[in-house]
Amino acid sequence: MSVRDEFDAWATDGRDKGMEERHWHTAKHVLARMPVESGDVVLDLGCGSGYAGRALRETKDAGRVYGLDGAPEMARNARSYTDDESVDFLVGDFDELPFADDSLDHVFSMEAFYYAADPDHALAEIARVLRPGGTFFCAVNYYEENEASHAWQENIAIEMTRWSREEYREAFRDAGLYVAEQDNVPDLEIEIPPAEAFPTENWETREAMVERYRTLGTLLTVGVAP
Repeated sequence: MSVRDEFDAWATDGRDKGMEERHWHTAKHVLARMPVESGDVVLDLGCGSGYAGRALRETKDAGRVYGLDGAPEMARNARSYTDDESVDFLVGDFDELPFADDSLDHVFSMEAFYYAADPDHALAEIARVLRPGGTFFCAVNYYEENEASHAWQENIAIEMTRWSREEYREAFRDAGLYVAEQDNVPDLEIEIPPAEAFPTENWETREAMVERYRTLGTLLTVGVAP
């Protein structure tokens, strides 16, 4: 199954809103850290329901936000969730971004980058479209150190890339991006039951759940174009 088919089905079933609700716990903290200034042009890569673009317009006064998704139904749904004419939604491939060289101030991606068919080339494309000093904020929950996420591949037909923290840094550098920072953004909103409630349907121990949400959380890697 292709990325388009998989996520068209998710959008048709209304699962895009569920993704937004789950991702917002940490995405809002990542978005707050982005150095977006009034009038900046931003790309939301793998935009889903388009929540990040709407937030950047409302909180940072971004001048133009483009949401790009590989699934037409996702882009169609995202368009229906806003009447802001400064937010556009496009259907496209991570490996061939429909933007000119040095045309974007920032790129944001939440829980989407690992779906790129060729992640190294996707990074090269991001480096190409960023203006000097532009940033790429890449946030993922599916990564090597987060063992609780490894089973996700069993539940989705698309091949996913599971890099480690170091592999993300190396790939950013190989694409020509400086690694400005890398850290974990904890999810402080997921409720963790008391110890006597374990094991649960999904967790053997409370310690494992605490590690997943409070320690590992979302891996954020920030690249800067030279």
